[in-house]
Amino acid sequence: MDLHALHFLLSPAGRALLQETAATPITPANHLAIISRLRQRVAPELAQAIVETALLRRQATAKFSRAAAMYFTRSALEQASAEPVAAYRAGRFAAAGFRTVADLGCGVGGDALALAQHGQVIGVELDLLRLSMARANVAAYGRGDRFWPLQADLRTLAPLLAPALFFDPARRDVHGRRLRSMAAYRPPLALILQWQAVVAHTAVKISPGVDYVELPAHAALEFISYQGEVREGALGFGDLRFSGARRATLLPGPHTLTDTDYPGADVAVTPPKAYLYEPDGAVIRAHLVQPLARALGATQIDREIAYLTGDTAVDTPFARCFALEAALPFQLKRLRGYLHARGVGAVIIKKRGSPLEPEWLRRQLRLQGDAACTIFLTQVQGEPTVLIGRPTSIATLTILPG
Repeated sequence: MDLHALHFLLSPAGRALLQETAATPITPANHLAIISRLRQRVAPELAQAIVETALLRRQATAKFSRAAAMYFTRSALEQASAEPVAAYRAGRFAAAGFRTVADLGCGVGGDALALAQHGQVIGVELDLLRLSMARANVAAYGRGDRFWPLQADLRTLAPLLAPALFFDPARRDVHGRRLRSMAAYRPPLALILQWQAVVAHTAVKISPGVDYVELPAHAALEFISYQGEVREGALGFGDLRFSGARRATLLPGPHTLTDTDYPGADVAVTPPKAYLYEPDGAVIRAHLVQPLARALGATQIDREIAYLTGDTAVDTPFARCFALEAALPFQLKRLRGYLHARGVGAVIIKKRGSPLEPEWLRRQLRLQGDAACTIFLTQVQGEPTVLIGRPTSIATLTILPG
């Protein structure tokens, strides 16, 4: 894809061909035939752009409600915030009173289209192709008049005196590999902090796998989970901070938990009780397992393990609850015998604090039967343990001796 191809796709003729091509799902079996037919009508590079856009639009339906009218590059789509996540973040800017936001490194506009629902957006992007796509994508959501595009290199651009800033730095290298350190982001954290020193109210999208050692002391840290998957982290400065230093947000909702919620003493470590709680990944990444335990009246099974346990099942959006049936020291032969005796033929294997690979264990169990359960490979007070349970409301826990 290049600018020439994008300009064609935005034309009436290009839009018509895109609509025509999208009418039939593109598969490995018909891909070449579709390309060949298009090449009889347009140049080869335009035919390729049409097919690539049709494929990316279908893929983008997992992120955007209006994907069928949007434009992407493959790498930009991978990095773009999902629409519900972008809408949540834009709502935070709006709640803080910001009606103009500079979206720095706006890519193809995944966040700009959400910010534009509340006010003006200055979209800054070095890649003119992506910037042009962002403009078209914001227009697809009916807010094209609120998007002000600016092609510029953030490494040389003087800080914009906008009321609030949002940074979405590139987190992959030129080969598509993930960048783990914020010092390697483009732009790097050091440059972002230079801008933030000028404009106090700033938010920064970061990788969920960020190293806490790199975090600025004056930033609030948030991890955002959507439908049970941790999608991204974010730093908040100025009026875009929140109560406390760390927060987990679960979408849809939103449901939020911070390090100032449910204060108290360290949670006790006990043997497994009747129920096991598996906290959402955002809770774990935000180091909020203990506040969640206090909210649930639960304990930990091990100081280094995020699983919680309790005598009763408490409904919470922040964790999945499993009724435990057994807790036994890990021995392959014993586990296999336990499952075979109960006719278990299907298992979901989860692990935390165990070196074993779930697929290796599944092969070794040689399961047969119609029953199903969930197996947790973990540690209980430092000892390798397997917990067996089901996501049901009632169960009797059996502690099997070592």
